[in-house]
Amino acid sequence: MTESRETLVRAIGTFGLAAGIINITIGGGIFRLPANVAQSLGAAAPMAYLVCAAAMGLIVLCIADAGSRVSLTGGPYAYVGTAFGPYAGFISGVLLFMLGTFATAAVSTVFSASVGQLVPALSGPVVSVVVLVAAYAFWSIVNLRGVTLGVRLNSIATVAKLLPLVLVAVGGAFFINPANLEIAVMPAAGDVARTSLLLIFAFAGIECALVPSGEVRDTARTVPRAIALAMIAITVLYIALQVVAQGVLGDNLAHSTAAPLAEAAGMSMGGWARSLLLAGAAISTFGYLGGMTLSMPRMLFALARDGFLPRALAAVHPQHRTPQTAIIVQSILTLALAATGTFEQLAILANVSALALYFGCALAAWRLRRRGVGGAGSGIRIPAAGVVPWIACAIILWLLTGVTSLEWLGFVICVGVASLIYNVNRAAQPRKGVGDLFDA
Repeated sequence: MTESRETLVRAIGTFGLAAGIINITIGGGIFRLPANVAQSLGAAAPMAYLVCAAAMGLIVLCIADAGSRVSLTGGPYAYVGTAFGPYAGFISGVLLFMLGTFATAAVSTVFSASVGQLVPALSGPVVSVVVLVAAYAFWSIVNLRGVTLGVRLNSIATVAKLLPLVLVAVGGAFFINPANLEIAVMPAAGDVARTSLLLIFAFAGIECALVPSGEVRDTARTVPRAIALAMIAITVLYIALQVVAQGVLGDNLAHSTAAPLAEAAGMSMGGWARSLLLAGAAISTFGYLGGMTLSMPRMLFALARDGFLPRALAAVHPQHRTPQTAIIVQSILTLALAATGTFEQLAILANVSALALYFGCALAAWRLRRRGVGGAGSGIRIPAAGVVPWIACAIILWLLTGVTSLEWLGFVICVGVASLIYNVNRAAQPRKGVGDLFDA
């Protein structure tokens, strides 16, 4: 299928799409990850950012190529489904759901930690769970009452996210101690792989931002240009933040796991800067929870609507026209994961889902180009286009060597359950389903 069957308005341009990628990609993880990276690599931590940037550069080239050929709304869900058929499309949709759910739970732990640092009375395991319950209850009620209010509140939180990060990157640069940036021992390749696997969490988001591909103007030009613009801006900001945090805190960065950027801001610019960063982290992560509480239940709703999950999850509120059951179930599931897991565990599971999805996108880009999907002259110009997807796949497999056996077990169980659900439902209900969107 090469032409869209949709009637959505194509109004998103290069800067609009780039802004959307930056907004989604720069989530709550960057407020926490500098300490995690420093624990493994010390002053050599920027190496992991460069590895991730290079890896994501190749990966997004594949996503851009596929996106310029498939204009269906759904992003990777549409690309993989068009290339390999209904089952592959369904599994990519499940991976996108897993990525979003684990990522939201991970960011929830950053939110509760930031609130606890900002207001000490709200710290501690039990109180942190209470804070998360209140946050999810708030966003569930907001989204149950309709999509408009949730979008407006999330837009306000976006501004609060970027301003404090830019403050640390620019203002903190004047307080760097060069001795803190000296690399004593070069890290082993295995350590870089494991750290890069965790750090992918900070770069994930492009696959979600590309979901409205059916509303992008001139996809062959807009998608790759927007990705390139966004990736450059994000990488520069991330490396600047890591260098400033390392340069200001030195060895203490590895121990500042609750709020490393806030600690760097406080030591360099004073208590007011620390409080501003904590407030920015709390607002940013709170807004992220709101955005994901808006989007992720729609995936549960869609899978239920198409017969792959219980039909009750497709229930719509008679007045507000929102997927009420899906919102409640998604909030409870994410809250349970956040309350029982650590940031590192949840981030790794999100990243494994993301890398599996990226692997599928790389293969899809190769297959779509080989089949000439999109017609003559479609797709973007990529040097060595036939080789890039395979290089991306090789890098993804290398990054996945950092996954532990227990983490693999959890991932395989999730995909196995999804596959079982797919086959049972296709056998029991031989009718149009989610995957048939990709049938020619």
